[in-house]
Amino acid sequence: MNPLDSRKKLLIAESELNRAQMVQELQTMADEVRSLANQARTISSLASAATSLVAGLASFRRKKSVLAAEKPSWLQTILKSAGFVSTIWQAFRPQNCEQEEK
Repeated sequence: MNPLDSRKKLLIAESELNRAQMVQELQTMADEVRSLANQARTISSLASAATSLVAGLASFRRKKSVLAAEKPSWLQTILKSAGFVSTIWQAFRPQNCEQEEK
């Protein structure tokens, strides 16, 4: 075997090693991208829930300040509280459903 043939085989072997390493690094990068995308969805879901919660609280306080002069009946208080709980439940429910499906 002459020196050129042995050099050629060494270069081919090195190229195969570099290819395998590149495939492994690409797989690692793809896993990291998937992880980041999952975190972004989680953060987006939490932000949406927090926004709904703040909107519900603001609405509840606005209604409360307008009606502060008159004392509401216990039935009105229960109905308003149920509406508030329903708003919060709807804000957090989609996040929990997505996690259960996975």
